[in-house]
Amino acid sequence: MVSDRAYLKLARQGAGLNAVRDEVGRLMAGFAANGAEAVEPAALLPADVLIDLYGEDLRSRAFTTCDPVQGEQMLRPDFTVPVAQMHMQSGAEAGRYAYAGSVWRRQEPGSDRPIEYLQCGLEAFGEANTAHADAEIFAILAEALRGAEVAPVTGDMGIILAGIEALDTTAPRKAALMRHLWRPERFKRLLERYAMPPEPSESRAALLEATATGALDDYLAEQGPTIGLRSPDEIKSRAEILLEDAATPPIPMEQVNLLERALAVSAPMREAISSLREIATEMPALSPAIDLIEARAEAISAFEIDGFQLPFEASYGRTTLEYYNGFVFGFTAVNRPDLPQIAQGGRYGALTRALGREVPAVGGIIRPEALLSLNGGQP
Repeated sequence: MVSDRAYLKLARQGAGLNAVRDEVGRLMAGFAANGAEAVEPAALLPADVLIDLYGEDLRSRAFTTCDPVQGEQMLRPDFTVPVAQMHMQSGAEAGRYAYAGSVWRRQEPGSDRPIEYLQCGLEAFGEANTAHADAEIFAILAEALRGAEVAPVTGDMGIILAGIEALDTTAPRKAALMRHLWRPERFKRLLERYAMPPEPSESRAALLEATATGALDDYLAEQGPTIGLRSPDEIKSRAEILLEDAATPPIPMEQVNLLERALAVSAPMREAISSLREIATEMPALSPAIDLIEARAEAISAFEIDGFQLPFEASYGRTTLEYYNGFVFGFTAVNRPDLPQIAQGGRYGALTRALGREVPAVGGIIRPEALLSLNGGQP
């Protein structure tokens, strides 16, 4: 029905609309009380910036339009990028911002997930004490959800980032693994291939042999006319990359096992820290990330939340938009599998670096329509 909205019936008019507006107002008032300035980014955003940050895959998830003057644009898939852009353009070192409005996501054919839904969020930039800033944003969202039947979960992308950097392999292979961080199955397959490379097919072996012996031009000529999108020069360039990769020694299996053990850690925070420290005795590069996890748990505890009892999953956050590079967290609706995560967030300094100036950044969002539905707030 035209009066329905995400997760709520009859919520675009009358009492239902008033309930949504009241909930958004409550959340925004809470963010303002914690020092956030209200901002309202445009609904249409330049597509080139978003695609540079997220990759071409974003086209399958976002709605696009093309204007002769403005060029290709996208209906905002979230608020974090435009809010970060606003902060960066201001030139300020620090800032804290709150927002509320619609975001749009394309869904798979047949999906019953909404294509438009509300987000209320809070973003904090330039706060130097990472552990404290992470803890404060988490605590602010937890307070906004007080009384709702939600279950928290936390993680830290720093573990997998440090683990990749510690692998005994080439920079191109590390970069390839980084590109697949947010696609766990692809990442696992790629990691296994780098550790136990398969025998090349007959055609691949012939291509590599021709490249290694300087006979690639003759080999390509023997294959007949070039058909497809790649030019002969692009094929040669790709063949050189394949030859270099084929000559690269496999990643030691003991390192692969250590990284997979670290990513499998799932336990209350105190136990998770202990398990990770045990793994770090053999992979010391993990230690700085573990130290930050422990400092964050202590900082969260200062907000009257037992940070050491919070659930921790080392692989949490690897299926979200590709900008988190540290603390990640979420709040899941208890006994409501029909609802998405009620709230989620994390640290994303890498995104600000991609925008031109690295600034410490952490934030989170709440889905007010989903929260109302969870709390029985439908009219």
